[in-house]
Amino acid sequence: MPVPLNQMIRVGAYVVRQHLAGRKRYPLVLMLEPLFRCNLACQGCGKIDYPDEILNQRLSVEDALGAAEECGAPVVAIAGGEPLLHKEMPQIVEGLLKQGRFIYLCTNALLLEKQLDKFKPHKNFAWDVHLDGDQQMHDIAVDQPGTYDRAVKAIKAAQARGFRVCINTTLFDGADPKRVADFMDETVKLGLDGVMISPGYAYERAPDQQHFLNRQKSKQLFRDIFARGKGKGWKFNQSSLFLDFLAGNQRYLCTPWGKPTRNVFGWQRPCYLLGEGYARSFKELMETTDWDKYGTGNYEKCADCMVHSGYEATAVVDAVSHPLKTMLVSMRGPRTTGPMAPEISLANQRPAQFVFRRHVDTALARLKAGKPITPARDEVVTEAEPAEAAD
Repeated sequence: MPVPLNQMIRVGAYVVRQHLAGRKRYPLVLMLEPLFRCNLACQGCGKIDYPDEILNQRLSVEDALGAAEECGAPVVAIAGGEPLLHKEMPQIVEGLLKQGRFIYLCTNALLLEKQLDKFKPHKNFAWDVHLDGDQQMHDIAVDQPGTYDRAVKAIKAAQARGFRVCINTTLFDGADPKRVADFMDETVKLGLDGVMISPGYAYERAPDQQHFLNRQKSKQLFRDIFARGKGKGWKFNQSSLFLDFLAGNQRYLCTPWGKPTRNVFGWQRPCYLLGEGYARSFKELMETTDWDKYGTGNYEKCADCMVHSGYEATAVVDAVSHPLKTMLVSMRGPRTTGPMAPEISLANQRPAQFVFRRHVDTALARLKAGKPITPARDEVVTEAEPAEAAD
């Protein structure tokens, strides 16, 4: 089973309610980034190059819980930065659980053992440890020796306390399918509750721009990995149709509103991976974002993306709409031979626009003036200081 049964039922019922209400766009997972500060400097990360003035910012407990209430998504993924650097993270988690959310707290696990006493096991809460392959693969990816061993030690400590523990694994160009398959075998031995796996996205701000996969390479890589996993009991914390999409068997369009992001800037347009504007409320995000400008085939920056934050929501909606197809894919696993689904044409995509610097400068100007980064909803914003930087 790809995800816990109670989560599958709740999310499925939520999707059905949205359809019955006639809603075309609605969130499934809130991507909550309470801070960007991290205690690692991974070369593929696009979150850590902000100036210190921004890295020092934090969402308050009130802001974090308010964001979840505002958007209403049943699942919350707490990311960053490193969330365990936030001193009020236990209160945020406790508050979200009281709201009835399913929570995945993403962490590199360097602080996990020291902070376990601050959290309580709960059926709707899971640690989501960042682990990019075996010891050598992971330590190279995070650019710090010894992190793999510390993460595995922390995983075992959390499991011993009764916590659910998943991992998230990002694969880059040059990944060896056999080696990744061997790593997946190790995840079974670790007794993990699930693995979230995805190809890396080429953040425009990431230090390393040379090792991101294009879509064709991604599909073949995942076919080669999945072919080695048949009958081995690998447990993925993802929908079976998303895994089938990674293997090139489903032709999906991106659903950027399915996993909206709330961070210290505000509500990020259009998704967790691209920061091309910010809204002051979830309602403003949904109603004023030109969603058709984004996604593979629409925008150059999205051309090679196959990341869960854009396509998992598409797969979940497809699964609820086509239960028989979902059941068949779940039973047989992703198809690893034969023709792939037709690729999305890039012929009409608009060229990339690079607006990140403008957002940072606007945020720094507000901080220098003693104002919060995100303007208040009733604040009059001048042309020189836009509420969201329109392109």
